[in-house]
Amino acid sequence: MDVLIVGAGPTGLTAALELARHGILATLIDRKPEPSSLSRAVGILPSSMKIFEPSGVAAKIDAEAVRFDCLKLHDGTRLAATLPLNFDARSRLWGLAQDRTEHHLADAFAAHGGTVRFGTALEDLRLMEDGRVEVRTTEGISVWDRVIGADGVHSTVRTALEIGFEGYDLPQDWSIADVDCDDWHSPESFCGYMIADGDVAIVVPLEPTRFRVIASRADALAALPVPMNVRNTRRTGAFTISVRQATAYRKGAVFLAGDAAHCHSPAGGRGMNLGIADAADLARRIAEGREDGYEAARIPVGTHVLKFTERARRLVQTDHPLKRRLTLTAIRAVAAVPPLARLAAHRFINA
Repeated sequence: MDVLIVGAGPTGLTAALELARHGILATLIDRKPEPSSLSRAVGILPSSMKIFEPSGVAAKIDAEAVRFDCLKLHDGTRLAATLPLNFDARSRLWGLAQDRTEHHLADAFAAHGGTVRFGTALEDLRLMEDGRVEVRTTEGISVWDRVIGADGVHSTVRTALEIGFEGYDLPQDWSIADVDCDDWHSPESFCGYMIADGDVAIVVPLEPTRFRVIASRADALAALPVPMNVRNTRRTGAFTISVRQATAYRKGAVFLAGDAAHCHSPAGGRGMNLGIADAADLARRIAEGREDGYEAARIPVGTHVLKFTERARRLVQTDHPLKRRLTLTAIRAVAAVPPLARLAAHRFINA
């Protein structure tokens, strides 16, 4: 079977690797001229590590990633609540820059004989009468038995298929900074800061001295209410949060996965992990000839994650003083009772 995967992010690489493990060596293309060096998504859930175990990628990630010890929630500069993590395999949360996750996936794919054709952009595609797909890229025209669109929020695959992407954009501008800092006070903790006007700032460890800072303001570093001695800024950027889901994940022999199928806020660290799960499920179904069940399996999961992340975002972004106090009080109460803290960690990570 000839399979083309468009997009060499974590979703496309996972699809390629899982297909290769099942005996199908797919062609993987990406419009970027070379692998990304950006952190992008950072959190890796136990569900993704389970997917990565058979290929050996999980062990590579575990050896390099930061394993979060707790979630620290601050009310301004004051530490208001600490929720322990890492009780057991179900409550672990790893932090690793996306480019490093992609590196390990690409290495494993290469071990199966696969390569990524960077600098190759999809221009158009059409469904053929015989059930195959004609694809036009910057390299020419070709025909494929299956095509997987893992090409992100602005998916050319989804646009070519005229599949709707329903939802909305949040009005706020968010920002990120990928920085090096040698003396951050919590190098193994996920730190959230609830600041004025319902805004938030978040610091996530990526490596021992590398961190991702995210804020619901225009300047992530300036939004932090505590000092951070930044030695080097690798990247800064701004983004708008879109909450959207494709109206279909499949049209004929073409499938959508990852951000091409859904996008949402970074609350809960679900985006990359959801795409990885899409890719693994789809690869297995293609290898077993069970593609008809893909939409029925994955659309409800995507819907659930969109609702979960929006609930989590609204909870921490509330500007209502009473709701804010109640949220912090509830988290403190749960964290103070070990069985409840363990249950809360399991539910947060596996929701």
